[in-house]
Amino acid sequence: MKEFKQFDIVEDYSDHHFKKANLSGNKGHSLIINNTDKVKKKIAREWKILQENLPESIYVRVYEGRIDLLRAAIIGAAGTPYHDGLFFFDILFPSDYPARPPSVHFHSYGLQINPNLYADGSVCLSLLNTWIGKKHERWNPSESTILQVLLSIQALVLNEKPYFNEPFMFGLGGNKKSLTYNMNTFVLSCKMMLYVLRKPPLHFEDFVAAHFRERAHVISMASKAYMDDFPDIDCLVGNESLFSSTATANKPENFKMAMSLFYPELVKALALTGASVGIFIEQIRKDEEEIPSISQAAVRNNKFGFTGKICNKFWKILQNLNF
Repeated sequence: MKEFKQFDIVEDYSDHHFKKANLSGNKGHSLIINNTDKVKKKIAREWKILQENLPESIYVRVYEGRIDLLRAAIIGAAGTPYHDGLFFFDILFPSDYPARPPSVHFHSYGLQINPNLYADGSVCLSLLNTWIGKKHERWNPSESTILQVLLSIQALVLNEKPYFNEPFMFGLGGNKKSLTYNMNTFVLSCKMMLYVLRKPPLHFEDFVAAHFRERAHVISMASKAYMDDFPDIDCLVGNESLFSSTATANKPENFKMAMSLFYPELVKALALTGASVGIFIEQIRKDEEEIPSISQAAVRNNKFGFTGKICNKFWKILQNLNF
């Protein structure tokens, strides 16, 4: 991880979401930028700000032949349902930047993991003028920067209680609904880890492998503990141990069932990075050999009532995934 630069200039932008934007000409090879010198100088300042001020959990790649494009990776913070996940964003500087805010596309892999991050890749944020906000929260051409955008996504979007990102959710029963939302989000985050491992964005292949190789043990340990009904979502601590500061919360059956389906595939994918997860692989092998999974038993025997229906549903979902 230390060998992977936090900020770097690269060439190939062929998989960038906005690769066809700001182009003109018969073959679309001419880059359109209004007030060229002014915009180029502003983007150069943005590069310098990023190069000197990125936190350890954000990585950026810019493109030598397309200064209007940028890609960022944000590591999910501890204490959130996104912990240890990798979340990628493609960014486009408009031709009249900074008069208008940048456009941002989230690599969602078809999943909605947050009220502000849509399955189609849209990002809802006041600073991008894609969400209603107070005047001081909206894009200010004379003050706002790309670094502020990335920090806002990290702190305000990928936070501890994303359920409350949705307006008017601070009401009766909100905390219970928030916990349920976090559980579902953690399952989706695990699913996204699988997608990222199998198809990492260009120029981040080594970073993805190194990150998950380094964090594989913690991810596997946390996933197994969540599945076994031990901790709350936010109980992973810095020394890579698990604890429960409050009474252990009972997880709904559908959450535990979803985790039981994704967990083996996630651990096997982590193992392919060269991570030391042998203890988890061995346990999975023993479970598969000695104990028929509840999900498969429910499908075969249909003896589990409501739980059986849940198992059946998730088993069908699993069969439709490209594992």
